[in-house]
Amino acid sequence: MSCPRIVISALRGGSGKTLISIGLISALQSISISAAPFKKGPDYIDAGWLSLAGDQPCYNLDTFLIDQPYILNSFLSRSSKSDIAVIEGNRGLYDCISLDGDTSTAELAKLLKAPVVICLDCTKTTRTMAAVVSGCIQFDPELNIEGVILNKVAGSRHENNLRKNIEHYCGIPVLGALPKLDSQSFPERHMGLVPSHEHEWANQSIKAAALIAKKYLDLDKILEIAGKSAQTLISQPSIPVIKSPISVGSVPRIGIIKDSAFQFYYPENIEALISLGAECIFFSPFSNKSIPDIDGLYIGGGFPETHACQLAENKAFGQELKKLADKGLPIYAECGGLMYLGEKLVIDGISYPMSGVLPIIFGFSQKPQGHGYTIVNVTGDNPYFKTGSQIRGHEFHYSSVIECRGNKDSLVFSMKRGKGIKDKMDGFCYKNVLAAYTHIHALGTPSWADAVVANAIKWKKSRQL
Repeated sequence: MSCPRIVISALRGGSGKTLISIGLISALQSISISAAPFKKGPDYIDAGWLSLAGDQPCYNLDTFLIDQPYILNSFLSRSSKSDIAVIEGNRGLYDCISLDGDTSTAELAKLLKAPVVICLDCTKTTRTMAAVVSGCIQFDPELNIEGVILNKVAGSRHENNLRKNIEHYCGIPVLGALPKLDSQSFPERHMGLVPSHEHEWANQSIKAAALIAKKYLDLDKILEIAGKSAQTLISQPSIPVIKSPISVGSVPRIGIIKDSAFQFYYPENIEALISLGAECIFFSPFSNKSIPDIDGLYIGGGFPETHACQLAENKAFGQELKKLADKGLPIYAECGGLMYLGEKLVIDGISYPMSGVLPIIFGFSQKPQGHGYTIVNVTGDNPYFKTGSQIRGHEFHYSSVIECRGNKDSLVFSMKRGKGIKDKMDGFCYKNVLAAYTHIHALGTPSWADAVVANAIKWKKSRQL
């Protein structure tokens, strides 16, 4: 037996599925129906809003980053205590980087045996939308498309026209119709929405989304559709048991810089470290003048460029970080963390000093300089990944490298797919520091957590000698 579930998808990105997913989850929570949020696709920002709406972590179900057995196991274990699971897809329903569509939202829905609801941007269209929906249904008859939600409807006549045509020609119900909203509660930033951490009005936005969902969506019908999947058995896969290398008295303290500048962490990554016995210590250069007693450090992505002045002002923190790195403290950093480890950020002609751990200077552009999934071949020695192994991840950054010094062996990742730091290379390695534009997911790269914890234990023991 498994949790009732539903996939919210769309014909393309920007059709309103995030607003609808957030509103649906929050509306259900408000009537005491526990909704477990999940997100398909390489995304932190939407996931942050979904987590806030559901009052619990939003877990990722990306079939490019994570193998299917781990996807199934994660979904089963993390939805088991909820009344319903709401899974937000990414981009269009069938969109994928491969011809066979094996990593699309549609394939995820089939894997989870979950019904799909398509969010439709109905701007300046009526009967044609029925043809489009019919095409989606016929494109893959194995996919269970159970309904649609109309978005950006111009008025009652427009809505009635759409409803009649879709229900007549497609044989599926219209589960709601949202008008063109006068105000935008969720302004976009970079890849997706503004991070919920950045604004005090985040909770008010969630409440506004819930009111929209209650007013314009047929919640009872959506619950009924989701309930159809509750009786479907999904066999739990057999996956390797995570071993714990921790001995008594050797529990490593792994620091995690987490604040409004560095907030992009998959919860699975942090949980993987904890499952191996590590103690995670959260702190920030905004509130800490010094670095706590730690045995390793993990710095995730975010927007250090929007906080460059604050980061530069805390010189003591950056200087201490550089001293620890020079001594050999294990540090793993992704994207925003990579930038903070560099010498400086140059924004609009102004230079902001960073920690100076790595001899890299970063600039910024108006357009993304790296965007999408990455496939990385590990070509050089480093403390975290075996040479010759391959890693799947993703990158999204507006920053670019103005200057990168270091020896020819400093960059240890060769980009089979993606841009990386320089010349299709990523992963700058210095002593026990490894920093890259590529983000990884712990379930897709299980060796990562083992390496982070093992390096922290090694460092801890070296200090005890």
